[in-house]
Amino acid sequence: MAKTQLGARVDEDVAELAKKRAADLGLSVGDYLARLVQDDASGLRVRAVDAAARFLAEHQSVFDDAEDAQQAPQGSRAA
Repeated sequence: MAKTQLGARVDEDVAELAKKRAADLGLSVGDYLARLVQDDASGLRVRAVDAAARFLAEHQSVFDDAEDAQQAPQGSRAA
């Protein structure tokens, strides 16, 4: 497939994040951005976010219990 060049201006922190994330995935920045656009256009990102939201809604009590357990004071020791 023929490739075309795009130009975009983004904040420096966004550019650095894109470079790091692309490197983490072993992709060029162009290939990483193409993947993001394809995922977005195909609805994959929306489906993934919806699935994560459903998971959290179904299991919120487990997360709440774990957080409460971490914040609960440890039992005091008798002297």
